[in-house]
Amino acid sequence: MIFREQVRTLVTRKGFQRFIIGVIVFNAITLGFETSRGIVEQFGGILHFADRAALAIFVVEILLRIYAFGWAFFKDAWNIFDLIIIGVAVVPATGEFSVLRALRILRALRLISVVPSMRRVVSGLLAAVPGMASIAALLALVLYIAGVMATKLFQHLQPEYFGDFGGTLFTLFQIMTGEGWPDIARELMQKAPLAWIFFVSYIIVSSFAVLNMFIAVVVNGMDRGMTDELVEAEEKHAAEQKASDELLLTEIRALRTEIAELRAERR
Repeated sequence: MIFREQVRTLVTRKGFQRFIIGVIVFNAITLGFETSRGIVEQFGGILHFADRAALAIFVVEILLRIYAFGWAFFKDAWNIFDLIIIGVAVVPATGEFSVLRALRILRALRLISVVPSMRRVVSGLLAAVPGMASIAALLALVLYIAGVMATKLFQHLQPEYFGDFGGTLFTLFQIMTGEGWPDIARELMQKAPLAWIFFVSYIIVSSFAVLNMFIAVVVNGMDRGMTDELVEAEEKHAAEQKASDELLLTEIRALRTEIAELRAERR
């Protein structure tokens, strides 16, 4: 048990966490170098050794954390995330599994679980998923209605963009991102001068209204997550302060008892 406590102290120490962050960043850089044919030809052996060394460090770290926390390790979703990332990296990337070599860069995602600020951002995004799903459904409905309308209105005037429903949806998605829509609109307005009404209305609804709702929901989710984290930190601090006060009171009572016993002996 004493050894387990020592291991737990080690893996939770800030210096150890900084070391793991450094290994993750170093490993991500070396994997990026492997995309250069010239660098691989000159330093391929070194890069392979660095990759194997980083993987070995990650495996040892995971094993230490499992030993330190026991079954509590598997109750944390971020620990499961790290375990999956390392598990994918451990699978031999040969034969049918050669595609997994490209997935080694996923180790860089471990920065999310190691760096608290990144973890808060992702937690906020996950908290906003229900609201984002509703907005995505609303956006899909807007796209569907606009797609049907644009196909019926413009398929004969501009068949390269609105010739069929699938092509229209792609064009509308492009317009929603703000990419090249003035050229599409001006070309169409030469044949249908009032077409600007459709484009302006669609952009206002899809881009300015619905897409901005995504931002609002994400910000709200992150704000709620940070508020919950602050409340949890305050409650933890209050509990620690209460435990410290109780320990101090216990020591004072024990000291008073000893003083009383000493006085009784002198008498």
